[in-house]
Amino acid sequence: MKTQKIGKTELVTTRLAYGCMRLPDTWDPKAIDAAKRERARLAVLAAFEAGYTLFDHADIYCRGMCEQLFGDIVGDTPSLKRTPHLIATKCGIRFPDDPAGTPHRFDFSKQHILWSCDQSLKRLGIERIDIYQLHRPDILMNPPEIAEAFAILKKAGKVRYFGVSNFSPSFVSCLQSALPEALVVNQVEIHLGRLDCFVDGTLDQCIERGITPLSWSPLAGGWLGAGATVWDKHPRREHLLAIQKMVDEIAAKYGVSRTVMALAWLLKHPSKIVPIVGSANPANIKDAVKADDVELTREDWYRIYVAARGEKLP
Repeated sequence: MKTQKIGKTELVTTRLAYGCMRLPDTWDPKAIDAAKRERARLAVLAAFEAGYTLFDHADIYCRGMCEQLFGDIVGDTPSLKRTPHLIATKCGIRFPDDPAGTPHRFDFSKQHILWSCDQSLKRLGIERIDIYQLHRPDILMNPPEIAEAFAILKKAGKVRYFGVSNFSPSFVSCLQSALPEALVVNQVEIHLGRLDCFVDGTLDQCIERGITPLSWSPLAGGWLGAGATVWDKHPRREHLLAIQKMVDEIAAKYGVSRTVMALAWLLKHPSKIVPIVGSANPANIKDAVKADDVELTREDWYRIYVAARGEKLP
């Protein structure tokens, strides 16, 4: 796989990242048994073997157990510990009753950021997070307070670089105005079923500021996966089927799967999108990396884009 820099930093990673959210196949920590642990182990091994070097986490994934599982797997496998890789994780989302009686909310307070970082470090079994992100925009975000938290974490050597997730361009600009160093990533939903980032200024800002866009759900929750079908009663079924048909036609032309073509389509964009592959199937994990070898033409990119728009270009 080819490599690219993240943001304007010296961090170098492969063109695709591996997302650890689905490692245990559950959001209930109590449901994790020996079979689910083995499933997670095989997925992580497959990702390392396929050449992924950026691993995406968040403190809320299975309430911290995704971080814990990954930390245990890498810690118990000497060859993985010796393989250079980057860890990204996120904080800022708080579930209802955390603590008891509180609502679901977002929390970018200094206290919560510092506490959350320490918990993630413990679960992952590491001393420093490579990219620490704020997960979803907190309407009560206080940029100077966040800057204080980031400065403390940076000085303590607990975080190398900072980023955000699901931020609009205005939120990015607002936060960046208080920070002494550049944010390196904005993790957003980008796929053929969600084109907002191409026209709302998100990717334009990434190019302008040298921010790397990380694409979560690049296969649109699975319906862009190879052989996947669309729910019969889906309100947009005909449109989604038309997108699949076009992607399949272009994929056949290049001799790759629908999955690979959907990812290659994202990789073509000059903002240097990094798709986050979330499958726990070792075969799918390994197949996805073929996207980096596809040299998609401008004409074929636009054929797919027009199909995804569902209407002609203006």
